[in-house]
Amino acid sequence: MSAIRGSTNPTTDAGTASSGAGSAPNRRRGTPRSSVHRGEAKYGWLFITPPIIIIGIFLVVPVLLAIWVSVSDWSGLGSPLNPQVSFVGSKNFEAVLSDPGLAQKDFGTSIRNNVYYVLLVVPLQTALALFLAVQVNRRILKGRGFFRTAFYFPSVTSSIAITAIWLFLFGATGAVNKILGFFGASGPVWFADPRGVLHIILGAFGVSSAPEALTGGGMLGVSWWDWLSGPSVAMSAIILLAVFTTSGTFMLLFIAAMQAIGAEVDEAALMDGAGPFRKFFSVTLPMLKPTLFTVLTLGLIGTWQVFDQIYLTGGGKPGKTLLTPAYLAYDTSFKQLNWGQGAAISFILFVIIILLTALQRYVLRDRKDKGRVSRALAGAIAADRAVVVAATTGASAADRGSSRSSSHGSATSNQAGEDK
Repeated sequence: MSAIRGSTNPTTDAGTASSGAGSAPNRRRGTPRSSVHRGEAKYGWLFITPPIIIIGIFLVVPVLLAIWVSVSDWSGLGSPLNPQVSFVGSKNFEAVLSDPGLAQKDFGTSIRNNVYYVLLVVPLQTALALFLAVQVNRRILKGRGFFRTAFYFPSVTSSIAITAIWLFLFGATGAVNKILGFFGASGPVWFADPRGVLHIILGAFGVSSAPEALTGGGMLGVSWWDWLSGPSVAMSAIILLAVFTTSGTFMLLFIAAMQAIGAEVDEAALMDGAGPFRKFFSVTLPMLKPTLFTVLTLGLIGTWQVFDQIYLTGGGKPGKTLLTPAYLAYDTSFKQLNWGQGAAISFILFVIIILLTALQRYVLRDRKDKGRVSRALAGAIAADRAVVVAATTGASAADRGSSRSSSHGSATSNQAGEDK
């Protein structure tokens, strides 16, 4: 009781208690660190030093040397740091970007080919991977492990072996043309046909020559008519190959993301009356957005770095319609021995990948209208307050009514007793 009587100022007592509680951390903050904590930084640096050294020797140093090569006239003989190697500035970049000539035209052709490759491969492989993931993730499907392995198997097979099989299948007398001949169609010589698919379609409608408006100008040494040619027949076969070999890997990423969603989400959607399509597009797909960003980013980077298939199919043949920037950088450096231009093409390709990845991140960002959200939240809070106030008012009125009736009843009983 004395302790209760002594606590006359709860605010002061609370402040004293809080200050007392905060004094302990202050004392701990002022104490010196123990020898165990002092040794953590030393052992941490000891463990991360070998990876830093390896990354520095095999990654950072080569990148810095490549930057120097791209702005120098190194011939490939001796060390790039030789005093005889001179600085040429942006000359190598200007040769492939602005100076009219074969180097600029080859670079423009490679960019055109790769643009069509990216525009077709990335959406197709992403859509196919998501479709396969949805199908093999069904609980009612028997043999799900077999189908997952079968769809993933092309991704772990050697790209050289698959490309060799693809060359056999799409040859002039290959299996694909045999199947087309069975239906009465004459298949093309896939890897020897340089015609663009869009030009072939326009030719079927009688457009066999380029309009004058599309032959006068162009970009990177390539006319607008050639830019609008579409992927060649040979590139179309490479696109099918890329979609076939990469969809299995991205399928596993989507499966892992779907299994992390949880069954309660699907059950809640079904209880709300959502059908399969509504549940997929309104519930499943929005929750797969981080995985979708990862798949699109990996696909974008991989398609801009395509090299193996181009090398095995003849290095850009037919008619340089399979030429890509990655292969052009290799060909310029190791075959033409123009190391400066080859390094410049590599860094231009690096900048393209970074810019497109940043653009993709911007497009797929979470769009949140803060004004609408705040107004909706304020409205919801106001509605909740109105409900609470109404409920409180009704409850207090009911309490007052019950208290009045009870007091009136007691007064009546007392009056009756007095009358007696």
